[in-house]
Amino acid sequence: MQGYSNGYSGLPPSLNPNPVVGQYAPAQQAQLSVQSRSGSVPSSQSHEAIKVQPLLCSGHTRPVTHLQFSNVLDDGTYLLISACKDGNPMLRSWLGDWIGTFIGHKGAVWSSKISLDTSRAVTGSADFTAKIWDTYTGEALHTFSHNHIVRTVALNPQQTPQYLLTGGHEKKIRLFDLGRPDAEPLVLGTNPDGLSCEGIVKSLVWDEGQNGTMGVSAAEDGKVRWWDLRTLSQVASLDLGEPISSMELAHGGGTLSVTAGKNVHFLDILRQHPPVTIPLPHPVTSASLHPYLRDRFVAGSTSDPWVRVYDLDSGKEREVYKGHHGPVLCASYSPDGEVYASGSEDGTIRLWQTNPGKAYGLWQTSD
Repeated sequence: MQGYSNGYSGLPPSLNPNPVVGQYAPAQQAQLSVQSRSGSVPSSQSHEAIKVQPLLCSGHTRPVTHLQFSNVLDDGTYLLISACKDGNPMLRSWLGDWIGTFIGHKGAVWSSKISLDTSRAVTGSADFTAKIWDTYTGEALHTFSHNHIVRTVALNPQQTPQYLLTGGHEKKIRLFDLGRPDAEPLVLGTNPDGLSCEGIVKSLVWDEGQNGTMGVSAAEDGKVRWWDLRTLSQVASLDLGEPISSMELAHGGGTLSVTAGKNVHFLDILRQHPPVTIPLPHPVTSASLHPYLRDRFVAGSTSDPWVRVYDLDSGKEREVYKGHHGPVLCASYSPDGEVYASGSEDGTIRLWQTNPGKAYGLWQTSD
């Protein structure tokens, strides 16, 4: 049976009634890595006397392509899942400690998502498959075959997911019924050519606020599309004019962060408010909006290894951190907003505090 590597005991620490102390491989434990703050910080926000200590999460051997935090669990913790070109997606605790590696893909993994109850994970890969996983055992519950690379996946927003959306190089968006995994999937759209989009589908999200009936796609053709999943039909679209590189739904819902070229677009998922576009001086790979403050966002770029936080109202740079040794390919805020994660071409994940110097998790004050 394919599943977690290194004999993982099964349950994530927050769900395991008898966690095994010291079960994590030393090379894959999160480590504090002291970095000096780089760049300028507004004087009212200044932490210049504080050393920034990101948690370094090693274990991947190739570029990290996608990150997603779970929702906050009953005990106040959460999980982090990562996709990587090494083909081995990983699950970590809120502290960054390695829980397990999902073994089974035979190509780069481009997307990884976790269900609301954290019992299931789903991944999309360059091996032309998507897989649904049991996060307690690491078992691959089912493999969904495609005819080309799967770039993005999404589970419906129920505690125990029942449906799966996939998209990628085929330019088709498929809807799978997890209760009947061997059944033929439905394809979104009514185009004569059978395609859902005119470009590679880069990202899919499921709107948590409309009873699971609405999905949103972002593609390299520059268009964000809204889909009624009951009728499989497109109900709206927005042309951003440039190839889209990423899209994320903020924790708590409501706002989509979409990156295209050198712009970050913030879209109301209900389409009741006009888009807000923030132009940046460099190409953007990924952006994530703070889930509660909604006044800042973190972004990565292909142009350098720096992680940047921007002010949403002015678009000005608030903070800059250098810790990675390669371009930052993905970035995402935790569900409580206390941390954001960055994944890099260098194969590492780093966890950064929103408020450096605050006691939180492994970060403790010096006094």
